Amino acid sequence: MKILVIGNMGYVGSVVVRELALRHPSATLHGYDAAYFAHCLTGAELLPERYLAQQFMGDVRDIPTDFFKGYTAVVQLAAISNDPMGDRFAAVTAEVNQQATVDIAKAAAQAGVENFVFASSCSIYGVALGAPRSELDPVAPVTAYACSKIAAEEALASIEGDMVITCLRFATACGMSERLRLDLVLNDFVACALSQQHITVLSDGSPWRPLIDVSDMARAIDWAVQRKPENGGRILNINTGSNERNHQVRDLATAVAKAVPGTTLSINTQAPADSRSYQVDFNLFAKLAPEHQPQTTLLDSIMGLINGLTSMEFSDAQFRASRYMRLHALQGHITAGRLSENLRWRICDANTPGTLPAATHVNLEA
Repeated sequence: MKILVIGNMGYVGSVVVRELALRHPSATLHGYDAAYFAHCLTGAELLPERYLAQQFMGDVRDIPTDFFKGYTAVVQLAAISNDPMGDRFAAVTAEVNQQATVDIAKAAAQAGVENFVFASSCSIYGVALGAPRSELDPVAPVTAYACSKIAAEEALASIEGDMVITCLRFATACGMSERLRLDLVLNDFVACALSQQHITVLSDGSPWRPLIDVSDMARAIDWAVQRKPENGGRILNINTGSNERNHQVRDLATAVAKAVPGTTLSINTQAPADSRSYQVDFNLFAKLAPEHQPQTTLLDSIMGLINGLTSMEFSDAQFRASRYMRLHALQGHITAGRLSENLRWRICDANTPGTLPAATHVNLEA
């Protein structure tokens, strides 16, 4: 196999390249990334990109259409990756998450790529009270991020040819990574416990959230890059996670507080009900990918974060204003003049350290 991972230098991608390299030691792995978060390393002694034969750097909106020749599979992880960033950069969110994804997939199909994997999201179900949502239920995206994901899915479904397309509707990500994000609910709770010895839940704690550890996201991607059309159809949109990892927010906070001795917990039991609550049905994923099911328990994810943050000597009580929050990382680039408002790197020069030219690559082959 020859696999291209687009968006490999992010929170999920750093784990995905490691997982694919370990599972397929004879495969050739390449990465392509804009490097927005390349500097956001967290506790990594070696670069995650050491598993790649080549690292390409460039804007995913500008990948040449002939770039994909020779690849067996393409994994599209690159995204403006949460609701706060989607709100701040709505136009770029549509350009990257939707239009670039579709352009890449069309070019990949034309080039003869066998498998295309798109990292979608369960957030497309929006406000979804009641029974867990399955792939047969209607979607109701309410944010720019969620809208971009479902629009990409719909456009991908119209691509003709033989390329197998898998849209993995991931549960909310959590867990340790070489480029850790703390703008995720479980990761935030662990960071609060370690740095403040206190967790505050602003809601009444009743909302439901499905979670998936980043290591299990990588395991699902490994399944998708090899999936055959007879296993789910040529084009497949699939909830990706496990039924056991549907949690109420108060239970997440309680589990973290228990795992970090001395942590106090406050839940605003008088708060009005939070409509952002949904459970997800992952039965189809269990049926189609029995050998790639999530292996990480809630406690495993919590302990992985505790151990990772402790090894980093993490103690920043103001982490919500740091580059651990992806929106702040982007805003830092903009404030320093490295990125434009449409998230394109400015021209590289000696007076603007840290900038990158529009497109380049690093050859890591021995």
